[in-house]
Amino acid sequence: MRHLVGSRFAFLLVVVLLSVAAGPAALAAPKLQQLAVPADDGLTLALWAREVARPKGVIVLLHGRTWSALPDFDLQVPGDQRSVMQSLNARGYSAFALDMRGYGKTPRDATGWLTPDRAALDVAAVLEWLAKEKKISRPVLLGWSYGSLVAQLAAQRRPELMSAVILFGYPRDPAKLVFPDEPASPARAANTREAAASDFISPLVTPKKVVDAYVAAALAADPVRVDWRDQQREFDSLDPSKVTVPTLVMHGERDPLAPLDAQSRLFVGLGTPDKQWVVLAGGDHAALIEDTHAAFIAAIVAFASRPTLH
Repeated sequence: MRHLVGSRFAFLLVVVLLSVAAGPAALAAPKLQQLAVPADDGLTLALWAREVARPKGVIVLLHGRTWSALPDFDLQVPGDQRSVMQSLNARGYSAFALDMRGYGKTPRDATGWLTPDRAALDVAAVLEWLAKEKKISRPVLLGWSYGSLVAQLAAQRRPELMSAVILFGYPRDPAKLVFPDEPASPARAANTREAAASDFISPLVTPKKVVDAYVAAALAADPVRVDWRDQQREFDSLDPSKVTVPTLVMHGERDPLAPLDAQSRLFVGLGTPDKQWVVLAGGDHAALIEDTHAAFIAAIVAFASRPTLH
């Protein structure tokens, strides 16, 4: 009996030690869910979710100009962890990612266009839906590239819906917001492999298998380029001084769309005193899914969990 008890104790000890050694990575990742959120005009928005039990916080993610939520924020690379949503889950955060109109699983509306004002209204609808249906009040809103412009617009107009905003890879100089001319009707142009790979420019942080996985996922999710209009007029209301929620400005060191002088004007001009600026060393515009991925996640978590006066 003494040997049997000893054997059982040794077995249990081994199980406990293996569990501790394995850590959070050994736990199954939260299942990816597609949620349906009604916009105020009746269109159904696709909202992707990976939720953890008793989260430390919640992050809502907005994709960029060309590609939708899943290639940007839930990229699956065999043998490598590059999903922003899953990495946030591993740090105790629930993650939601919106497909804006015409992207991924959200259809275009009857106009065939997406506008900045419409995008900001849809973001507000998602945040209101999360509060009502999920009892998630004032999450952190993160926008990448064009998504950072939409996030700023939402933060200026509906600050009560978020606890903070993260502007990542902000692609415009606040001193000269200039947008391309727009055609008279939606072009519905085909997306290309070259466009999908174009943000990966820093060879030290750009594994080929990551680029290949991203190109395949991006083209599968978004074979047709979304058409925007009214950008010059509606994005003209962007004004850093009107951002009053806590703000993190973040970009890759080698991001050609986020030069330091423009990022400095954005950061200094912010209307909130609770602000931080993070540069991801070696990273470029796609730093969130390159070898700078862990630093990107660490910066988000550090900002979201920072001590505050309130």
